[in-house]
Order: sequence, then structure tokens, then C-alpha cells
Amino acid sequence: MDQANFSQDSPLDPLPAETYRPSAQLVAPRLLGHYLLRRDGAMLTGGIIVETEAYLTGDPACHAFRGRTPRTEVMWGPFGRAYVYLIYGFYNCVNAVCSPSGVAEAVLIRAIEPSIGTEQMCQERGSERLLDLASGPGKLCTALKIDRTLNGVNLYEGNSPLVIAKNHGRAAYLRKYGPIALTPRIGINLAADLPLRFCLSKSPFLSRKIRTVVRD
Repeated sequence: MDQANFSQDSPLDPLPAETYRPSAQLVAPRLLGHYLLRRDGAMLTGGIIVETEAYLTGDPACHAFRGRTPRTEVMWGPFGRAYVYLIYGFYNCVNAVCSPSGVAEAVLIRAIEPSIGTEQMCQERGSERLLDLASGPGKLCTALKIDRTLNGVNLYEGNSPLVIAKNHGRAAYLRKYGPIALTPRIGINLAADLPLRFCLSKSPFLSRKIRTVVRD
């Protein structure tokens, strides 16, 4: 799927389900450079993933750390589904569930480069600033109309309302906006020092500037 000639009626080419089988720590950097796409009727919106965070089993910041609950049920498997939750009673966040069933891990999508259906995304966000349109997990969910009704949908089926799709120009995109930087996670209190945030270091669409690089 080439960003240059992508259109609303182009067939989607989802990443296969097996993409999400490994630990979230391995999946998080693999999603960078691919598309997060929202299908709402005839409208398609989305863009290229530029920032992710991994949340792991045994991780105090992971929602499933204290065990299985109705809220976190989707996290326990199967992999390749969306885990959508509400924060601050208002903003939604979207994650990709990883690891085999019974191991609750997920990758938070923190930021995308808006590139498909941007006019609609601007209307949803009430903003025309592309750099800020989806530069954060709550912002991108608002721009793409992602809410709890999408909790549990498959991310690897072409007819799903929410898909992570292949970018066949990913290698060139990574050369332009890479390397991938590894940093501590942000916006959390528990285990905030763990280096589990993955970013395309030269992307102008990140949720927050990179301050501490663990590895690039």
C-alpha cells in the first residue's frame, strides 16, 4: 500500500495475525512504519505509526498486572485484537494485543502521521494542525473515531473497522524518519523508567520530543 497512490477504495493488506504472537516488546518496534486504518462506513482514515509503547506481563504499569478483570479481558487473548480503554473518563487509547492466550501483553499506539482522510480527521479533532492531529494516544483515537465499541475487534482482517496494514514502502519510510529510538515510557507513574517506548526518531509527529535515548 503506497501512501503516494493510496485511495479510499484501495484494498487493505493487513499485517498477518502471527505478527502479534511474540511479546509486546518485540511487536512494538515492528509496527512502526505501518498503517493504522479506521474504516467507518465508506470513510477511511488513518496514517503511519511512528510511536508505540510495550506493556508486558509482570509489568506494574500493565493493566493486567493485578489479574483478569472485565476491563482487561481482551488483553488475555487471542492476540491480534484491539484493546481500547478510557482514560480520565474522556479519552480513549488503542492497543494491539500480543502474546499467546493467557499472557496479557499489549502495544499502545501513541502517535501516527496523518495521511489518509486527513480532512475528516481534522473535523473530528476540531483542528487543522497536522503535526498535532494524532500526536498522542487520545488525540489519534479522537481523530479516527476509535472508542470502546471497537474493543476486541481483529486488527488483521481486511473488513475490520480497525486494521493495522502493511506499508509496502516501509523500508524507505524508516530510512527517512529513523533510526528507531528506544526510550523510557512517558505519561505513567509505575515503572516509568523501563525502556519500552519505541519512536521513529526523526518523525515530527511524535507525542513528545525524545529526551532520553536508551538505544537507537
